[in-house]
Amino acid sequence: MAKYTIGLDYGTNSVRAVLVSVANGRETATATWTYEHGLQGVILSRDPNLARQHPGDYLKGAEITIKAVLKAARRKSKSFKASDVIGIGVDTTGSTPLPVDAEGTALALKKRFANNPAAMAWLWKDHTGVAEASEITALARRLRPHYLAKCGGTYSSEWFFSKVLHCLRTSPAVFDAAYTWVEIADWIPASLTGTTAPDKLRVGICAAGHKAMFNSQWGGYPDKRFLGKLDPKLAGLRDRLPAEAHTIDKAAGRLTADWAKRTALPAGIPVAVGAFDAHLGAVGAGVGPGTLVKIIGTSTCDIMVHPARKPLADIPGLCGQVEGSVMPATIGLEAGQSAVGDIFNWFVNYIQPGGKSAGSHESLTAAAKKLKPGESGLMALDWNNGNRTILVDQRLTGLILGQTLYTTPAEIYHALIEATAFGALTIINRLEEYGVKVRQVVNCGGIAEKNPVIMQIYADVTGRPMRISRSGQTCALGAAIAGAVVAGSRAGGWSSVRAAQKAMTGLKARVFKPNGAAHKIYLELYALYRQLHDAFGTEQWSGGCHNIMKQLLEIRARVR
Repeated sequence: MAKYTIGLDYGTNSVRAVLVSVANGRETATATWTYEHGLQGVILSRDPNLARQHPGDYLKGAEITIKAVLKAARRKSKSFKASDVIGIGVDTTGSTPLPVDAEGTALALKKRFANNPAAMAWLWKDHTGVAEASEITALARRLRPHYLAKCGGTYSSEWFFSKVLHCLRTSPAVFDAAYTWVEIADWIPASLTGTTAPDKLRVGICAAGHKAMFNSQWGGYPDKRFLGKLDPKLAGLRDRLPAEAHTIDKAAGRLTADWAKRTALPAGIPVAVGAFDAHLGAVGAGVGPGTLVKIIGTSTCDIMVHPARKPLADIPGLCGQVEGSVMPATIGLEAGQSAVGDIFNWFVNYIQPGGKSAGSHESLTAAAKKLKPGESGLMALDWNNGNRTILVDQRLTGLILGQTLYTTPAEIYHALIEATAFGALTIINRLEEYGVKVRQVVNCGGIAEKNPVIMQIYADVTGRPMRISRSGQTCALGAAIAGAVVAGSRAGGWSSVRAAQKAMTGLKARVFKPNGAAHKIYLELYALYRQLHDAFGTEQWSGGCHNIMKQLLEIRARVR
């Protein structure tokens, strides 16, 4: 009998459920639901750094999308039965921590805090904790440098303790009412399995290791003395955080009778320990040693794995090196860019060059396709939402250099694409500088799927072929793979993540190969990008920038 698993993929604006075949990973049905609170699911304020989500949307979204995929599957095949589903996996954004009470109930689901943004989930792109992140970094450099060594040398405002500490200082009533804080990657599987109570909760090493400095080498989360230096209440919270963290091949629990009734799924099927969307997206794209998976969306996350048995240096600027965070028996390496698709959306939706029709993504992409590397004379920095890797500085902002009175919207759009490609190359170079060889690049996400112009520019800039994951839903597929592994081979699933990957993942036939002539010009342009990158992004820079505009003009004249 055919067996299936469900992957729940919680993104920035919506949740997606995908029902896939355990035998080959093929998508049987999919359903998406946009969160109903806030603007496209994100609760905003006049503070541009604030971004929250209502936890009720996560629960409602699970029920709606699971029911929808089961209904679609029954329409597609009369032989399909809900009892053919043997497991569930969950991926989410992160770090997106949530304050909960002693039973694990989200504070925002209580009447007292229903409209308080501080009691909601602090979305990954909430940067209100910039000052706290700097304080945590400075203290760790002085007292616990080994903490920073495993997260790239700098603690980010996007991460767990920065947000919790900011809540403590700006919304003490919420902090005091919270028994503990839980990443939604852990809270959602716990909600499905009735294990939200802190003594039952099983957290994933993905979120704990990459965003909360959890490491078994120093006994889990940062120690009480360190946290107490930041605030005594933070030291108290340390006692209420879990002692262990788990890989995705472990079950968070089993689907409760209540959730079985709400969704029509069989009660008791296992739900895998949760992980972040990019990490499970890498699993769904077939990640293994030597393969860099780029999950390209509003931001990007770059994921690699390194065999745990092989030595690995601490790599500055990464978002973490965590054993088991992607796959068991490997060290997960995370890097990324804080904005990619968001930069293109900013230009199209906020600037609106030429109006809504003339300035659409489609029209600008078509016009940009006609431009040669260096033809515009423009250079941009891809920091509109800060720099995640390798500078780890959310206070950095975007820049466009080289405009003239004849610069066109298409030229600016092209320069923005190039800037994100230069940022991608910077990450690849950093990995290889520290001995992690990138032998293959696999891309996934909406941009990789839909925009061949961007993929070709990425190939030309990096000088590497760009391959595309076979699945258009790699994050959800990775979650479904985790569901198949926790179900186990006896139930029709798989015995390991690697075995499931071999059966359930693949690549598309089309490969974007670098153009040699274009790559040669991009090598010149990248040198100028790195000059700007270091001049605006590092304290150590001591050179000048007087050459950049003139060199851009020289390249432009030569290309034209």
